[in-house]
Amino acid sequence: MGSDSEAEKPQQKEKERKKMFAISPIAKPLAGKKLSKKTLKFVRKAAEHKCLKRGVKEVVKSIRRGHKGLCVIAGNISPIDVITHVPILCEEADIPYVYVPSKEDLATAGSTKRPTCCVLVLTKPTKGELSPEEQEKLKADYSHIVEDVSELTSSMF
Repeated sequence: MGSDSEAEKPQQKEKERKKMFAISPIAKPLAGKKLSKKTLKFVRKAAEHKCLKRGVKEVVKSIRRGHKGLCVIAGNISPIDVITHVPILCEEADIPYVYVPSKEDLATAGSTKRPTCCVLVLTKPTKGELSPEEQEKLKADYSHIVEDVSELTSSMF
């Protein structure tokens, strides 16, 4: 008699494979498993500290207003036209961006029930203040992820 986790492994692998098939062709730089997990964890922390803008409309508005941070975009958006302008805006505003495989995982990390196309993780909260140590921790995580993303983009070209 095997455990439940052994029976669930093939189903989980099938789920992961389906996620990878649904990824759009423009989703570059796409985070690997490790970077994706790290990025989603960072999004979760930012959501707790209210340093997060969710959805295309909010993200575009924040970028145009000059807010800085890390843009995390879901790679399995259909139709693609919904998010094609976001990477261009990010490049013009010198904001690092990365694609993650699943919009559902991105929404869960951002503490919403609805699947989310993209989120902008701000370096400081829009309202209120964070304690200095929380601010430092958030900035340190931000710099680690941005470093990994820049490494990923430089290896692409």
